[in-house]
Amino acid sequence: MVVQPTSPARPPSAASNARDLSAKDAGCPLSELIGGRKRDRIKLYGSAGMYMAPEGFAKEAAAIAAMGFTAYKMRPALGPERDVETVKLMRQATGPKFGLMIDAHSWWRMGDKSFSAETVTQVATEMAKYKPTWLEEPLPPDDHAAYRKLRAAKIVPVATGEHEQEESGFADLMDTGAADYIQMDVCCQGGFAMGQRIFAGVAKKNLRFAFHSWGTTLEVLAAAHLGICWPADVVEWLEYPCYSNQGRAGMYPFPLSDEILREPLQIEKGDLIVPKSPGLGVEIDERVIEKYPFIPGPWSFFKIHSPPETVAVTGDHSVKWVETTPK
Repeated sequence: MVVQPTSPARPPSAASNARDLSAKDAGCPLSELIGGRKRDRIKLYGSAGMYMAPEGFAKEAAAIAAMGFTAYKMRPALGPERDVETVKLMRQATGPKFGLMIDAHSWWRMGDKSFSAETVTQVATEMAKYKPTWLEEPLPPDDHAAYRKLRAAKIVPVATGEHEQEESGFADLMDTGAADYIQMDVCCQGGFAMGQRIFAGVAKKNLRFAFHSWGTTLEVLAAAHLGICWPADVVEWLEYPCYSNQGRAGMYPFPLSDEILREPLQIEKGDLIVPKSPGLGVEIDERVIEKYPFIPGPWSFFKIHSPPETVAVTGDHSVKWVETTPK
């Protein structure tokens, strides 16, 4: 496995904070300053699903649906047969109309046990029986040719983009037909201006855009303000990380995500209602700065069993790996 070097990630809130202040000074919502809102709400998918048994994924999918979300994203890493079984059980648990997103980024992160392109095609064909909304990053993200081939087979909708390091990479995905859903994290992949350009490309190619959004509710809201500047048939989905705070269903506790805002976001029938007050439209609780002091990363690690290796992951989703750690 090649471990890519990285430079320190830009603070994800820097651009949105500056725009927030500018919009407050102008007395208008942030969305009006960065493009002009076309709507007041954006569709959310509840994102959790961290490496459980098939029955655990099914139970969590049902719980996310009960919370009011209309879709659920999970991460399979159990092998071809059990990953297919997982999707089957999730569909049974949620019914035919609920959205299921499969984030298969682990399939190319398992060393010499990584799924081959042939295995990905086979598993995608089996999963297609259960009508997933999309299959996300099932192949190494820099192998655009493999994505073009998979999408051309028209098995399932294909999503990718969160690991693109340059705007030219997004352009290639769109121009060469490598994906149905283009994904980008606006807080660490170019900000609002680049996002607007990518949305224009998505619209031109009659594709769909789905935000990658990983962190706090503040980051979710910043993305939402940009997303509603475009119609829902261009910018369709916004990722909402579901943490197991206060006993809720979710992947792991991350109380900062909730506590950073003085009031919770307004979610109605699975949609985020974007505030109309000046700026971002929310009040930040700055007590979190002292309560949760910054800890230098990386904060996440992938353990590869064959060959044995541990790799670290940065918060900048355009970078695959940060550094190796002692085995």
